[in-house]
Amino acid sequence: MSMSRVAEDAGVVPAPPPLRRNRDFMLLWSGSAVAIIGSTASTVAYPLLVLAVTGSPSAAGVVGFVVLLPALLFQLPAGVLVDSWNRRRVMIWCDGLRAAGAATVVLALLAGELRLAHVMVVGFVEGTLTVLNGLASTAAVPNVVHRSQLSAALAGNEARGRAATMIGTPLGGILFGLGRAVPFVLETLAYLVSLATLLGIRKEFQAARPGEPAPAGNGPGGDAATGSRRDRALRQAGRMAEGLTWLWRRPLLRTTALLVAGSNLLFRALFLVMIVLLAEEGAGPAAIGLLIGVAGGCGMLGSLVAGWFGRTLRLNALVIGANWVWALLMCVLAFSGGLWPAAIAYTAMWFVGPIWNVAVGSYQLTVTPDDLRGRVLSASSLLANGALPLGALVGGLLLDAFGVRAAATVLAGWMVLMALAATLARPVRRATMTAINDPAGPAPAESAAVPTTAADSH
Repeated sequence: MSMSRVAEDAGVVPAPPPLRRNRDFMLLWSGSAVAIIGSTASTVAYPLLVLAVTGSPSAAGVVGFVVLLPALLFQLPAGVLVDSWNRRRVMIWCDGLRAAGAATVVLALLAGELRLAHVMVVGFVEGTLTVLNGLASTAAVPNVVHRSQLSAALAGNEARGRAATMIGTPLGGILFGLGRAVPFVLETLAYLVSLATLLGIRKEFQAARPGEPAPAGNGPGGDAATGSRRDRALRQAGRMAEGLTWLWRRPLLRTTALLVAGSNLLFRALFLVMIVLLAEEGAGPAAIGLLIGVAGGCGMLGSLVAGWFGRTLRLNALVIGANWVWALLMCVLAFSGGLWPAAIAYTAMWFVGPIWNVAVGSYQLTVTPDDLRGRVLSASSLLANGALPLGALVGGLLLDAFGVRAAATVLAGWMVLMALAATLARPVRRATMTAINDPAGPAPAESAAVPTTAADSH
């Protein structure tokens, strides 16, 4: 009799195989890594291309705005689609269409017929598909890995994203120097590789839902909704609101989402402050790029130990502690008066981010019902991403009005206020469970601030 059979007869659940032997997760992980490298390379190449074609910095800025705009406009609708359609099929369509869009840029460049409007349309469509793809990929993870491995999977995704960005950022500039079309050839191939990995995955990316067709029966264009166009629009608007409402009714998730928005505003403003500070100290573009690369490496280190912190620390200690560490490092950056202390403090801040993301993300994915994951993720992403353009605006205004050191001082004060808010928030203080629960125990749950609905008690 095999050991697994003995374990089953004894009522012992065998441990799942390690993630590196989870074929479907590794295909999803590696395909997304390649796609991120290609996408990051093109993100660097787009402004270089527009500057080369038009010679206008303002046109490059407009293209950058258009590429980021879908992250603000389409988070909530994308969440509805991710929960309504087959997630795996959504990702396949996204990769195929993104590859086609990048290929049109290559063909237009080779023909010498590229126009600014073409670049803007492709960038906008690609940004929209990237929002949809990212939500589907994150919502799928709990259905591809065992619950006990969710935090490890999210930590792996954190490391993947940071490493791919570190590789893709300089690669985009290098390839553009070889030829204007080369970064977009890489992007096309990267999306095709990701598409191939998705086609090889066997597991479903979502659970079958009572009273609804199995996941394989849904897909882009496959919504079975009936009724008038107005009724369907109202139903979809209601479904978009469900994710935001569900998130808002959970005090801990609501509080952490607002804390993320506040810290993202700071980090985006701080990015501009650091670039100006380095430039004023005589650092060239290569030195600035090196600092960002080192900071990204520090973020990778944080992702490697994020699971340990999540299993060891209570969630309240992690949330409060992360904000106070950021506040302390911001004070060092603002008041040290030297370049090296500021650079070291800025780099160290990147170490904490993955620890926060893995712990809070694991908790959110665990307590969110599968049929709401896409919409809840889109709601929290809307809060986080919505703060980014505001942070860029705040950073620019502070620099223009007060200068580098005064701007850094204001941001340090903001981060201290964020840390105080985290410390005083009652939902955070009451979060006495570990950030990542014992996999052998029951899944954590957070009660709503109002009576639960049927969807809430799923």
